[in-house]
Amino acid sequence: MKHLIRAAVGALLVPVFALAAAPAAQAQETFRIGFVNPDRVLREAQPAKVAQAKLEAEFLKREKDLTAQGEALKTASERFEREAPTLSESQRTARQRALVDQDRDFQRRRREFQEDLNARKNEELQQVYERANRVVKQVAEAEKYDAILQEAIYINPKHDITDKVIKALNASTAAPSAGK
Repeated sequence: MKHLIRAAVGALLVPVFALAAAPAAQAQETFRIGFVNPDRVLREAQPAKVAQAKLEAEFLKREKDLTAQGEALKTASERFEREAPTLSESQRTARQRALVDQDRDFQRRRREFQEDLNARKNEELQQVYERANRVVKQVAEAEKYDAILQEAIYINPKHDITDKVIKALNASTAAPSAGK
């Protein structure tokens, strides 16, 4: 009789232990991880495209001026090379000095242009990054993700939420402009 009671108690305890282990297994399965490709977001999201267009418009005139100055310097240099043999020593020296001064001015303007462009690009990209990070957090909270990665050696495509983030960013861009 004792054997029957032990067997009955043992039979009852096995399902209890199985049920106790089930929540631990389920807890492991509910950990959700996602991945966002920031490069794709910067290439494909509307706010990034708007920022790029804004930068191009802002710097277009200066870039054209620099290109024109570079072409003028090249033309003057080629003309000097053609005419140098017929010039007197003092004329040659004066023109060389003028070309060196023009080149120095061109190089300085080009360097300043590049520095200004990079600074503005960083400002615009920072705003896009901040906005994208807010959207990533919103998507993560709405879909109950536990972690979102931006860098990984390998990620299974089923965990990639980049498309969702781009769509949400584009939607957030469209919403404010619709109210204008």
